Amino acid sequence: MFYSRELGKRVVWVGSKTLPATRCAHRGASAIEFALVFPVFFTIFYGIISYGLILAAQQSLTLAAEEGARAALKYQPAASQNAALTARAAAACLSAQSIIGWLPKSYLAGGCVSVVAPCDYDGTLQCIKVTLNYNYAQNPLVPPLPLLGVILPSNLVGVATVQLNPATILSG
Repeated sequence: MFYSRELGKRVVWVGSKTLPATRCAHRGASAIEFALVFPVFFTIFYGIISYGLILAAQQSLTLAAEEGARAALKYQPAASQNAALTARAAAACLSAQSIIGWLPKSYLAGGCVSVVAPCDYDGTLQCIKVTLNYNYAQNPLVPPLPLLGVILPSNLVGVATVQLNPATILSG
């Protein structure tokens, strides 16, 4: 730095330019501010992306379970009522797994499970419960950050139940 008679203040030579000394004193401030603010913004951006994908996967599992339960309502030709219920449960899982094609099937813990059981509220009616379980802790859609893995869900589950009329199980 030196004093310039033409400008009447202290200046610094930078290359071929002459800059006021006050501007030179603040040259590294923006780099420091960026270094302090960037991790906060990156964490917020990462959270938006992670939870957006988790929400999309959860909605997809729920939709697939609902479509599987809807498929269980369709008539399946069979000789006995138990065979018809088993065929409907298999059709429910086949339909549910076709909906979640964007999630790798190897990541689905246990795949699709459809259970035929009497309905909870009325023992005379049959219900088919379709469950899809995605193990998010072992197979995250976005690589986890070191401290944020604690607040991410370990499992994503889609469940739907459909009630079957006993009179139409064999006849459709």
